[in-house]
Amino acid sequence: MAVREVEPVVLDLNRLENLAESGYYNPYSMFEWPESIEPGLPWMSESLTTLAGTEMWDELSREQQIALTRYEAINFFSLNIHGIRELLNEVVMRIHERAYAGVSEFLHHFIGEENEHMWFFAQFCLRYGGRLYPAQPALKADSVEHLSPVARELIVFARILIFEEIVDYYNAHMASDQSLPVIAREINRVHHQDESRHVAFGRMIFTSLLAQVAKRDAAEVPVVAAYLESYLQYSISTLYNPAAYRDAGIPDALALRRRAMEHPARIEAHEQVLKRTRKFLSKAGVGRELVK
Repeated sequence: MAVREVEPVVLDLNRLENLAESGYYNPYSMFEWPESIEPGLPWMSESLTTLAGTEMWDELSREQQIALTRYEAINFFSLNIHGIRELLNEVVMRIHERAYAGVSEFLHHFIGEENEHMWFFAQFCLRYGGRLYPAQPALKADSVEHLSPVARELIVFARILIFEEIVDYYNAHMASDQSLPVIAREINRVHHQDESRHVAFGRMIFTSLLAQVAKRDAAEVPVVAAYLESYLQYSISTLYNPAAYRDAGIPDALALRRRAMEHPARIEAHEQVLKRTRKFLSKAGVGRELVK
């Protein structure tokens, strides 16, 4: 990690820091954890499941549909846990480096909040699902290992931003879905509340680092764009966990995963999930139009 070769990142984070302080809550006492969740309720919005909008969903029994919402909720929260662990590792290594001295105060809030998020996601999974799903294989970064230190820093924070924006799309929807158990809605609501600040920060630091990359070597920008397009696709693919299909009692899990990911209705759903992020990346100058 060659952070010392990165120019200092200067951002005005007063508003975000004030919001973090004024909106502080104690996650260890704010949630009311029921002994169990009443049977028959979905744990994830049915419209957000990986089979939604396809004949594959319609072919499931109602019991299988409900089971799939439960195991895909566990998968979604597990993805959050693994993603948070990765981003915490990256941020902790940088928090007191010279390049990030100007944003160090906000990063302390960020670390504290993300640690708490990881705790309540794990609580839900372990209390009601009895497990976490293992982390999925990471996307290889061979194509960007040769880039400058600042471009690699940009990719680190871009991955964090993309992860948070995708997660927030799901959180925002499920926070208001009255078909879900109260505890599921509350977890999604609280996370959405905090992630709005984290996404705002992520976009600011992404824009700052991208300006450094473009100034240093504009030829690196399309390489970054291509990697980020791959990362968007990779992130969507992690939602399709064959273990969740198997646990829901659905046969031929691997074949089902392939069919689902290639289904036109699912491709359209992916575009909706990524719409906001793609718009931001395109406006910033690293959209997929650079890749084609």
